[in-house]
Formats: sequence, C-alpha cells, structure tokens
Amino acid sequence: MIKSVIFDLDNTLVDFMAMKRQAINAAVHAMIDAGLKLSPDEVKTRIDAIYKERGIEFQNVFDQLLYDVFNKVNYKILSAGIISYRRAREAALVPYPHVYMTLMELLKRGLRLAVVSDAPAREAWLRLCYLNFHHIFHAVVTFDDTGERKPNPGPFRKALELLEVKPEEALMVGDWAERDMVGAGNIGMKTVFARYGDTFGTIETHADYEISDVKDLIGIVEKENAGALISHD
Repeated sequence: MIKSVIFDLDNTLVDFMAMKRQAINAAVHAMIDAGLKLSPDEVKTRIDAIYKERGIEFQNVFDQLLYDVFNKVNYKILSAGIISYRRAREAALVPYPHVYMTLMELLKRGLRLAVVSDAPAREAWLRLCYLNFHHIFHAVVTFDDTGERKPNPGPFRKALELLEVKPEEALMVGDWAERDMVGAGNIGMKTVFARYGDTFGTIETHADYEISDVKDLIGIVEKENAGALISHD
C-alpha cells in the first residue's frame, strides 16, 4: 500500500537546468555591460569550469570569476551580475506542467509528500518558497539534514522516518537513475523515473516505473494500491 510519495526537487519538480542556463546567460551579459572585458563565450567557459570544480550549487561563482580575472572582486560588475541573475532566475523558476495539480491530487487522496534533495537547505527552501510549495510537503530533507548525498541511504531513511512510513509504502520520484532510483531501490522503496527531467539521455533507469508527465503518478498510485487491496482481500 503506497502511503507517501517522495520527490527529488531539481529536474523533477522544477526545470533547474533551464533556469540555471537562463540566469547565467543574463548575468554574463550584465557583467560585460558593466565593464567585464571578456567575450560571452569566454565568461561562460570560466563559469562552467568553476561549477565543475566547486559544484553546481556553489554560491560565490561570480566572486570567484572576478577574482580569477582581476585578482580582486570588482563590486560594480559583481552587483550587476547578481541582480540580473536573480531577476532571470525568478522569471525562469517555474514547475513542470501538471506538477501543482498532481501534488494537490495526491494530497486529496491522503498521501504524505516529501522532498529529498542534494541541494543545500537554504537553496532548496528558497526554491520551494518561491514556488509556494513550502506548505505542501510533510517533510523536506536536504544535504544539510543528513550530511549524505543520494544514493546513500541516509536521506531516504530520514524522509521515511519523518513521514512515519515503511520503505515499501513509499514511491521515490526522480530524474537521476544512479542517485534517485538506485538509492531508493536499495532500501526497498518503489521507484519512478521522471523521464521528462532527464538531462543525461539515460537508457537504463533501474526504476519500477517511468513517466513522461508527472500526472502519470496518479495512475501508478492507483495501480499499486489496487494491487495491495486485492492481495489483502
């Protein structure tokens, strides 16, 4: 019997990579307009290299960029980049189609919902609050809550503990096969691969189900619970 659904955040509830691309692009042009004497391609290459080294959630990427270029931070250029980044990010940070409708339908059916994200707590909550999703979830588990990243079992077990459900009573929905599907499957959860958010061209998903639209979750829950009722009878 499925009693809860646990979601990854980025590229499962929101198109994080599209948002990131648009925000970075806006910041690059703003910094050049403010006096950064590099081509847009060169700036983007430098930013990509910083993210590759420090991680996609690194919060001081523009400071690092400017220090690499000038051996100090030019605050005029930095401020122009940050403001343009934030404005573009807010414009681009939207849920995938049918996410809100699906979440509401799951809640109406009495399921408990959670998010398990490798993002830092501050960034995960900022995204959830901006989308007005922060009241929807019964639990939110971030990297800061366990000190572990998926596919380690810690984040999944923490979510199950907060939801007060057993592994076999939960569905894990995510876009990253090796982290979301393998990690959840290893502790006994049913898994749903969010094909619509896949940025890797994943072939082998290791998932129990695949969906091309988040609303397909409703049918999966119905199927799982109908089977549970039949076996119980």
